[in-house]
Amino acid sequence: MTNRQELIVKNVDANKQMILDAERWLWAHPQTGYTEWEANAYLTEKFEALGYELTQAGNIPGFITDIDTGKPGPFLCIMGELDALDIANHPESVNGMTHCCGHHGQVAALLGIAAALKQPGALDGLCGKIRLMAVPAEEMIQLEFREGLRQQGIIKYNGGKVEFMHRGFFDGIDISMMVHGGSNGDDIDFRCGVGNNGCMAKTIKFKGKSSHAGGAPHLGVNAQYAAMLGLQAVNDLRETFQEKDTIRFHPIMMGVNCAVNIIPDEMKIESYVRGRTLEAIKRENKKVNRALTGAALALGAGVELCDRPGYAPEYHDPAYMKLVEQCCKDLVGEDRVAFDYNAWSTGSSDFGDLTCVMPGVQFNASGATGTGHGINYYITDANRLCVNSAKAQLFVTDALLSNDAAAAKEIIANYKPLYNSIPEYLKAIDEISLDKDAVVYDENGNATVDFQNI
Repeated sequence: MTNRQELIVKNVDANKQMILDAERWLWAHPQTGYTEWEANAYLTEKFEALGYELTQAGNIPGFITDIDTGKPGPFLCIMGELDALDIANHPESVNGMTHCCGHHGQVAALLGIAAALKQPGALDGLCGKIRLMAVPAEEMIQLEFREGLRQQGIIKYNGGKVEFMHRGFFDGIDISMMVHGGSNGDDIDFRCGVGNNGCMAKTIKFKGKSSHAGGAPHLGVNAQYAAMLGLQAVNDLRETFQEKDTIRFHPIMMGVNCAVNIIPDEMKIESYVRGRTLEAIKRENKKVNRALTGAALALGAGVELCDRPGYAPEYHDPAYMKLVEQCCKDLVGEDRVAFDYNAWSTGSSDFGDLTCVMPGVQFNASGATGTGHGINYYITDANRLCVNSAKAQLFVTDALLSNDAAAAKEIIANYKPLYNSIPEYLKAIDEISLDKDAVVYDENGNATVDFQNI
């Protein structure tokens, strides 16, 4: 380690107990996206006690705070996510929610970073500015609830980071970074691949006609059957999805709202269409919508399609990855770091919205066990998950912003984003949105079909 890295380790270790306490408190107080008020209040108190002035998101959880080194240079954003998941069967769930994706560990680490940056000498040799951000709603869940927030004008976008982009919290940011928790085993402390899928969020409502299920089923139109036929039709499309596009479609049926002796007149479905590029997502989503529409038409049902921007595909700039990889090796040793410059994940994250407009790396810190999003997910080593994560992120910060920010400036100058600005990106994803009754019948039963937004 360099002298600067040794100082970073010392500064984080001085606040180790606060980080570990935060991880336990946040684990015990999970809340899902756009409702994370308990975590927001806890972290606000801790940050303000450290002397930070916060800008709150206001009508949704989350906040930012800026650190100015006093010297001109790039603007780096370091993030932690606030939200938990609905997973009532987890043994430690609270009100049906659990942090079984480890986001609470991110913001515990973020608190440790904030504390370390207040230590004497922490900013020596650095230039530019650092924004620390607690951001809500990474998990793309509870789509009906979020659509309600959108209809009320509280949010515009389902994902927390793209909502923060819309609100201006990323204006002026040049480069970004965050760490996700995971279970990489005992031998690997940090892992990273080159990127992962994006996704579109879908809410589908099949609409039928209720009647007596035993006495007069011929007078009804079974929305559940139409939904089942629609999902079968999409399943029959899967062989047309090309491997290079890594398309995923994984619907859940939300259940009917009637008794067993009634023909169901409504069936809601939530799903994503995931893919490697926005172009592939949009192309394959048209097939999906066509299949769903055809199923409704076959049974004389209606189908309401609601498509919303989800996450953009996430791409890690290899030059930036190499810098992060070296920092991780400096901290824990070469044999405990696994960066794969060809690995592509079919999961998704709204960090991809950022990499569309700026260089960013989201790497993974060990310390959990079990399956992510599973009922056996637990934190077994918060020191690796949170304390080491804080140190690694500060190593990266030092590498980026020291020496007149030569490394950061080179990465920023050579990065080729998909979009030239945040407004340009937001305009592009707004074109994804769709609200449509895809099948409309006239008084004679003739149908008009329209399942596209262009």
